[in-house]
Amino acid sequence: MTNPRILGKTPRFTDRYDDSDVPWIPVRSQRNGDGSESHVWEKWVAFCVEPMYLALFARWDAGMIVRKHGHFSPHVLIVLEGEFRCGERLCGPGSHIELPLGADFGPFVAGPTGVHLYEVMMGDPRSWSDDPEAMSRTLAEHGVTQLPDPHIDLPAGLKDLRQVYEKAEEIEPL
Repeated sequence: MTNPRILGKTPRFTDRYDDSDVPWIPVRSQRNGDGSESHVWEKWVAFCVEPMYLALFARWDAGMIVRKHGHFSPHVLIVLEGEFRCGERLCGPGSHIELPLGADFGPFVAGPTGVHLYEVMMGDPRSWSDDPEAMSRTLAEHGVTQLPDPHIDLPAGLKDLRQVYEKAEEIEPL
């Protein structure tokens, strides 16, 4: 085996509290029953194309709902602050979720103070979902209206799949 060192490569440091280098971007939006809006905010601290992976901090506003979904890669996340429900399970600070390739999880509902996460997708980070009814039921239960997803710029010409509902095997990954 050959030493993989590349001369001149150095670590990159990012702080979730310092927005000067990497901004928080909205990636999901909803209108709550009281007329207010909630969002999922992400800070993409590492988005590499070769090999493909994404590491991010996420901040969900109180009551934010995210569809039941899976990813085109293994995915892990850790709850840093606050809480959310993943399906029927309540996940608070220190909770770790491993989502193996081919599995799905959710729907998610952020708790009364929201939730802060650290997430890593080890491959194509885009998501798939084949259960729009689960999302519709969860939105109705909470009196929430999903708003259009804010625009995001994905690298390498990746197509945005946030609102695609079809069987995972029918979506063509990279």
